[in-house]
Amino acid sequence: MSSVGQSFDAVVIGAGFSGMHMLKSLRDRLGLKVRVYEAGETVGGTWYWNRYPGARCDSDSYVYCFTWDKQLLQEWEWSERYPEQPEILRYLEHVAARHDLKRDIRFNTRVTGAEFDEGANLWRVRTDKGEEVAARYLITAVGTLSATNIPPVEGLERFKGRWYHTSQFPKGGVDFTGKRVAVVGTGATGVQAIPVIAQQAKHLTVFQRTANYCVPARNGKVDPEVVQARKAEYDAIMQRVRESPFGQERWPMQKSVLETPPEEREREFDRMWDAGGFDFWLANYQDMLTDREANEICAEYLRRKIRATVKDPAVAERLIPKGHPYGTKRQPLDTNYFETFNKDNVLLVDAKTDGAIEEITEKGIRAGGKEYEFDTIVFATGFDAMTGPLRALGIKGRGGRALAEEWADGPHTYLGVAVAGFPNLFTITGPQSPSVLTNMPVAIEQHVEWITGCIDAMRREGRTVIEATPEAQDAWVAHVNEAIAGTLFPAANSWYMGANIPGKPRTFLPYLGPEGVGGYRKKCDEIAAKGYEGFELA
Repeated sequence: MSSVGQSFDAVVIGAGFSGMHMLKSLRDRLGLKVRVYEAGETVGGTWYWNRYPGARCDSDSYVYCFTWDKQLLQEWEWSERYPEQPEILRYLEHVAARHDLKRDIRFNTRVTGAEFDEGANLWRVRTDKGEEVAARYLITAVGTLSATNIPPVEGLERFKGRWYHTSQFPKGGVDFTGKRVAVVGTGATGVQAIPVIAQQAKHLTVFQRTANYCVPARNGKVDPEVVQARKAEYDAIMQRVRESPFGQERWPMQKSVLETPPEEREREFDRMWDAGGFDFWLANYQDMLTDREANEICAEYLRRKIRATVKDPAVAERLIPKGHPYGTKRQPLDTNYFETFNKDNVLLVDAKTDGAIEEITEKGIRAGGKEYEFDTIVFATGFDAMTGPLRALGIKGRGGRALAEEWADGPHTYLGVAVAGFPNLFTITGPQSPSVLTNMPVAIEQHVEWITGCIDAMRREGRTVIEATPEAQDAWVAHVNEAIAGTLFPAANSWYMGANIPGKPRTFLPYLGPEGVGGYRKKCDEIAAKGYEGFELA
């Protein structure tokens, strides 16, 4: 049945962690009429689409969850420190059923355009099902890593075997038994997938463009006594997490690498290495990400670990990152990643030493003048991060200005949640917010709570339009750039910088300001307390 002409208080795009919480908050807290559009066939977002072998979260499970359902925090039992994709999807399905969210979600429906009607102060939203609806507020919950990046390699259409991108795996999985398999990419996704595929494939060839520093996940079953202790103090835990720099119970050491004696330094490195997870990245010495010499000391420790793990010295050297400081690319957590290259059925093809990929052939991949034959190719090549999902929505603001055109030279936002010239548009974990540099559910909840509070305040005051001012936006963009300039992050050609997408402007996409997501939360709350400073309301 056509729903042309329907009106809503809010339209939300996406039904992952962000969209589900936004729907719950606006509908059940404020009593608004909300419609959610989701391209997939069910809830989950990232955890619906990313079903590649080995897919799992990389934040500790006890903080990788919704915090607004206090009873569920006590009831739900995670099986591992870092649960796999099917378990996280089951959790999100359970939340959707528990709170009757699906009745307001239209699945298998993709938003194809949204234009702000200045005469009516409403958003007109179109879908691929031919629907056109009106809404006071448009809220994007499309995630930061959802615009698939399939590299523009010549000849892919000629390949006679099967190929997949890790974000578009078949629901039933792929049987690699007896297959010659190629995995292209060694970022966080590749690091998870490669060890699992290697266990099944007849032969696995890994194509590496840039080597990555990895640290052990130390995944495993969770201790029931630890679980109960955490549940007993969940309120305190979540308060600490909300105030923390990275949305986890981790804080950088208030000490300098350079001022610490070598013996003590080594003990600290060993402690963080043995603990696993993000300790080495996020709870390291405070100058690790700001001082080249300090960073090099940390990096050398990891290089020693790689050399000690990989038996072939030549392979080990190719797996050692060169050309970027440690921690300036997304930190992969590995389970037997480097050990996998000790297997007889695994070959590493490194772009720098063996030659880059030149083309896809009928039989496989040509790289460095040599053809490698495969039955299956898996692209673990990531995403057009942060801006890509938003640019693809066809959003037009005042005067028909296209968001994609406004961001031709990089994103311009206020707080990563609003854009000047686009009234009543909110972008959950948008570019220039902490988002990917923190535990995502924490960043998501902060944005959802702030947006809900904003809409509530507007309704109580009889306001219908809110829009970031160009001056506030310019000041925020300058602040984002100034904050990152004091770090080593710009020294890496990372997806944080947009460097993985040909032609994409090179600019730092998230926000890493003083005190991280905890400091950002304070800033947003201050702006709200000042009557939404930096916004025009009408």
